Amino acid sequence: MTAAARLRDLPSEDRPRERLSAHGAGALSNRELVALLLGTGDGTRSALSLAEDLVAPGLRELAGRSLPELTREKGVGAAKAARLLAALELGTRVAAEPRRPSHAFKAPADAGRYLLPRYGSRPVEVFGVLALDVRHRLKREVVVSSGCLTASLVHPREVFQEAIACRAAALVLFHNHPSGDPEPSAEDVALTRRLGAAGTLMGIEVLDHLILGAAGWVSLKERGIL
Repeated sequence: MTAAARLRDLPSEDRPRERLSAHGAGALSNRELVALLLGTGDGTRSALSLAEDLVAPGLRELAGRSLPELTREKGVGAAKAARLLAALELGTRVAAEPRRPSHAFKAPADAGRYLLPRYGSRPVEVFGVLALDVRHRLKREVVVSSGCLTASLVHPREVFQEAIACRAAALVLFHNHPSGDPEPSAEDVALTRRLGAAGTLMGIEVLDHLILGAAGWVSLKERGIL
């Protein structure tokens, strides 16, 4: 059995692509990241084995190699070499690019003003989260569910997997009422308490749950639900 075949036979939790899906790119080693870019080995070595040889001198040395130099490596053709150099150049540009100011959510009104133009007039119910960093600046905005909101459609698993994926420190939950009336229902209150309790267990604070109407919002934090 070849090394390339053995790579396919690895347990799913040890395969780079599955590990990235489960834990995020930050959990992968340099070797695993390069193996994903390569895709395949050279017939005698797996992508992981080939990647290990390429990263052994260090990523800086790898980034300094030219396309012709890389293609002289057995198993690294022009397409693989181009992917590697493009990815390394993107990493360099990300490091050099200045950060843009992020929205900060210090009070319910900050989230309300941000969310109302986006979701207040939607014709169907949409449930989402604002994932925030430790300073309550926006890291990610995600719609988790669309349609009639029930406990089965808005599950803590789906809500907190987004927070975990971007390493959020806190969440602001939101959903809209297509009727235009943002007054919370009993189910809204129960869902808020359920997700707040789940956040406490996971160490990710649920700061608020905003219900959006046609022209305004209700903060369940201000109502004392959270």
